[in-house]
Amino acid sequence: MSTTAPDAAPPAPAPTALAARAIDAVKTYGEGDTVVHALAGVTVDLRAGEYTAIMGPSGSGKSTLMHCLAGLDDLTSGSVWIEGTDLTTLSEKELTRLRRDRIGFVFQAFNLIPTLSAEENIVLPLSLAGAEPDQAWFDQVVTTVGLGNRLKHRPSELSGGQQQRVAVARALASKPAIIFADEPTGNLDSRSSAEILTFMRQAVTDYGQTIVMVTHDPTAASYADRVLILADGNLVHEILQPTTESVMDFMKTFGD
Repeated sequence: MSTTAPDAAPPAPAPTALAARAIDAVKTYGEGDTVVHALAGVTVDLRAGEYTAIMGPSGSGKSTLMHCLAGLDDLTSGSVWIEGTDLTTLSEKELTRLRRDRIGFVFQAFNLIPTLSAEENIVLPLSLAGAEPDQAWFDQVVTTVGLGNRLKHRPSELSGGQQQRVAVARALASKPAIIFADEPTGNLDSRSSAEILTFMRQAVTDYGQTIVMVTHDPTAASYADRVLILADGNLVHEILQPTTESVMDFMKTFGD
């Protein structure tokens, strides 16, 4: 009889370890009179085992920063690091491998494969990498996210909240260094949103996961350990131990 490891979760990171960082990150579009500075020299450290929310008014650069941190977009200048690797030095093949092996993604649109079951969607990144899931960790993730009796169902047979839980479980399944979540509750009702945010919070608190979430929702941001506020491509403020009220009060200053 096989035995399950007593602790299937990834080891908790050292308190000072960095999961990701941006150094003088600049991203511009266009040139001359039409140039747009999406990022104007952002430097930020994202500590391992921490839940960070990124907010800002429309056009502030928050999604651009996340996409550049995740290796989905290139910087004009500056550097981005995942753990000890400078993404700006990688070939496209190396970058693809790093995104697959060390980064998890959760998007607003779920991005599930409709012809695959929930279980097949969860293990898809591992399957593409030719790797087997850690069964004990897979079981723990599935149990925690409450999908144990829905694994054989296809996305069309799941509610929006259940589909997003599959997406979050997929992001966690490979034990990534960091998970980037882009408006993960944007298509969900308030109850489903609370379930997803609670699970993401639990993944950080109980399992030492690192999550960076772009959101416009002060309530969603209140689940994070800190909130980074961007405006006009610059990091302008940080809120530690945020509450819905503290985030709302600061965002009112933008009138957006």
